[in-house]
Amino acid sequence: MAVTTDSKLSITLPDGSTRAFDGPVTGAELAASIGPGLAKAALAVKVDGDLRDLKRSIEQDAAVEIVTAGHADSLELLRHDCAHVLAEAVQELYPGTQVTFGPAIENGFYYDFARSEPFTPDDLAVIEKRMHEIVDRNEAIEREVWSRDEAIRHFAELGEKYKAEHIETLPADVEISIYRQGDWLDLCIGPHLPATGKLGHAFKLTKISGAYWRGDARNEQLQRIYGTCWETEKQLKAYLTMLEEAEKRDHRRLGREMNLFHMQEEAAGSVFWHPKGWTLYRTVEAYMRRRLEAAGYVEVKTPQLIDRSLWEASGHWEKFHEHMFIAESEERSLAVKPMNCPGHVQIFKQGITSYRDLPLRMAEFGSCHRNEPSGALHGMMRVRAFTQDDAHIFCTPDQINSETVVFCDLLRSIYRDFGFDELVVKFSDRPAVRAGDDATWDKAEGALKDAVEQAGLDYTLNPGEGAFYGPKLEFVLRDAIGRDWQCGTFQVDFVLPERLGANYIGEDGEKHRPVMLHRAILGSFERFLAILIEQYAGKFPLWLAPEQVVVATITSDANGYAEQVCAALSAAGLRVKTDLRNEKINYKVREHSLAKVPVIAVVGRREAEEGKAALRRLGSQGQEILALGEAVDRIRAEAAGPGSDAGSDQGAVSEGA
Repeated sequence: MAVTTDSKLSITLPDGSTRAFDGPVTGAELAASIGPGLAKAALAVKVDGDLRDLKRSIEQDAAVEIVTAGHADSLELLRHDCAHVLAEAVQELYPGTQVTFGPAIENGFYYDFARSEPFTPDDLAVIEKRMHEIVDRNEAIEREVWSRDEAIRHFAELGEKYKAEHIETLPADVEISIYRQGDWLDLCIGPHLPATGKLGHAFKLTKISGAYWRGDARNEQLQRIYGTCWETEKQLKAYLTMLEEAEKRDHRRLGREMNLFHMQEEAAGSVFWHPKGWTLYRTVEAYMRRRLEAAGYVEVKTPQLIDRSLWEASGHWEKFHEHMFIAESEERSLAVKPMNCPGHVQIFKQGITSYRDLPLRMAEFGSCHRNEPSGALHGMMRVRAFTQDDAHIFCTPDQINSETVVFCDLLRSIYRDFGFDELVVKFSDRPAVRAGDDATWDKAEGALKDAVEQAGLDYTLNPGEGAFYGPKLEFVLRDAIGRDWQCGTFQVDFVLPERLGANYIGEDGEKHRPVMLHRAILGSFERFLAILIEQYAGKFPLWLAPEQVVVATITSDANGYAEQVCAALSAAGLRVKTDLRNEKINYKVREHSLAKVPVIAVVGRREAEEGKAALRRLGSQGQEILALGEAVDRIRAEAAGPGSDAGSDQGAVSEGA
């Protein structure tokens, strides 16, 4: 806003009212002029959308919000301050420790430290205690502006080489701001709370990990301390409870306990699927294949190794080549494919395609590889080798809306089948680095917005996060313990068909460029299966369970009948095995319950004589005694995949599983 021409300063508040001041006013003074309660509750101010300290002056006419607890920006502010309090506590307790960077992150904060001696979990309790003491001191937090030379000299004299080095790399026109709290200070752009007492005590340090200076593995290794911070003790307790539950559900832990998969250093970022885990994988794959076939998709398979020239033509080489695995052969550079889209365009280009053939929905369970940094790998959540449930819809511009609506309906239906009922949609528009001109992006963004609105989906804007060739929708699931997972994507692409020369013959007999709709529902099988394991804590619904039934004997004289029961269940398409060990039945039931088998069919002499089975369900103390035929029919019906004929999904994966 323009500077006022007279001495009066006009402040517009969120309710539309205005307040006049004779000259510059601080955020704290503004809050006090409104009321003592607001002055006490104020944490910061937003001036024309810019978050600032309460003590900074507002010198121009502006729209101003007073930030208090519950404001959209309050948590990030608290978490940033908590990082500073952590750093102050560490340097008080462990003199000689260097601080580097300490940002707020989702659900908390971290700070990176340079120290020769490693921190231990016991240290966290000591540091946390000192943090509470710093809060109780209610140290005033003051912003100071220093000269570049003064700041470099100060941190160098303290032995803070990382801070000094960082200041030296800053552009010459950057203002060097220092925040002081008590006797401790740090380089920071802010903003911050007016005093440490405003932070409160709803925080906790959670873990220690390694990190690299500036995130570069070639640089020195630092120690990172993570923490979480909330506005209230109640929120903190709820979050810590969620973390405890998340640890119990960790797919890596359950993968070991349930003998589903493992990972090892010799194949970092890749999964070794065990028989049970591969059965789970194939069950999901069979379900997805059946849903896609019913939705009019054709399935294809494209090569793993493709010459560099195609990746250059598509634009992926320039954008992604650092993340590609490269193979050299006969003086040619080949890339192991990181995505499927250029290969699908090559299939589309074979022969002549008419507008009557569109839309063409081309799907692939494509095996892809990306050279992710080793420090970023995380179980099956972040891998180097993965399979995308990938598809590309080639269509005319007029078909974008209808294809978007159809896709969104399919996606929501599939998510519901897997037990995910809550869905958030984010609209990601053009990134800074992108292919195509602004006119093309205007057209693509407009088309996608129209389409998603026609699909009846609410969305939030995710600025600058589109793919490099087009805008996209991101579909975020909420799991059983309240965590959000971004899985599905839908992207409108006018660029790649142009770059790779894809055409169709229109109604006018002329060549036209198709629109390419990139879409995924699961994202990758590996990551989605990790989410699925954690969603159910390994206690899968019957249709997904790798082992659906165990037939367990009470006495050895029921062994023959147990084999008959197993054969009948297997013939019905169920995944079943027998437990004929000379162990007590309670031991067997306990063991298979820990392995999270959904149904245990217990048989003894009486069941053999009467042709029955006693069914015990996972998590239930009781049992249901049924005639064998009725038991088989009931379990088969329950085990059918959603929307399938009884046993169809089981049959797809039972052979050789």
